Amino acid sequence: MTETDAQTHGEPHRGGLGTRLNWLRAAVLGANDGVVSTAGLVVGVAGAAGDRSTLLTAGLAGLLAGSMSMAAGEYVSVSTQRDSERAALATEKRELEETPEAELAELTGLLEEKGLSGRLAREAAVQLTRRDALRAHAEVELGIDPDELTNPWHAAGASFLAFTVGALLPLLAIVLPPAPARLAVTVMSVLVALALTGWWSARLGGAPAGRAVLRNVSGGAVAMAVTYGAGTLLGAAGV
Repeated sequence: MTETDAQTHGEPHRGGLGTRLNWLRAAVLGANDGVVSTAGLVVGVAGAAGDRSTLLTAGLAGLLAGSMSMAAGEYVSVSTQRDSERAALATEKRELEETPEAELAELTGLLEEKGLSGRLAREAAVQLTRRDALRAHAEVELGIDPDELTNPWHAAGASFLAFTVGALLPLLAIVLPPAPARLAVTVMSVLVALALTGWWSARLGGAPAGRAVLRNVSGGAVAMAVTYGAGTLLGAAGV
């Protein structure tokens, strides 16, 4: 494949795709969590007590707690992944220094497993090792791009912002309309938002959109139904 073919080919390459999917995962999870958890919270509170100040207080508390929780969770998770990647690279670097011939043979074998003939695999392994041995082993053996390690701050920031944006929708939908229309406006807004985020995530990730949309909408609908039912029961019981 020529350089032009590679640029025009529709299939994304591993390095850029990995970075994009890491950001996409955090952003989509954050947005969905923000929409669903805040919607469930305010709809549940609406089932028990319908005054605007109570709904606003509950919604803001849920937004702040959820956004900080998502950011902290993503930071810890991705930091652990980054530490594992660094440790694997350090081990590989040490092995290259101590047993270069064994590592060259290992790289040759890995290239053969990818479909190259023994002779061609050996030649390719030698050339890759001369150019950058650590990078060659990192990419072929470990599936890691040394220049694109996962960034915990990016993941945490994406989750925080996405959760906040997602949470604002049900919060505004429940406090801005007049009381009789609050529940209907909130439910419809949330379902539309979940359909859009499902379509968006599927579109960017190259997955079928129908399944993602159905999954998002169904999950949100169930969450709101359960919390509204619980809130109504508690309100009726005077809790």
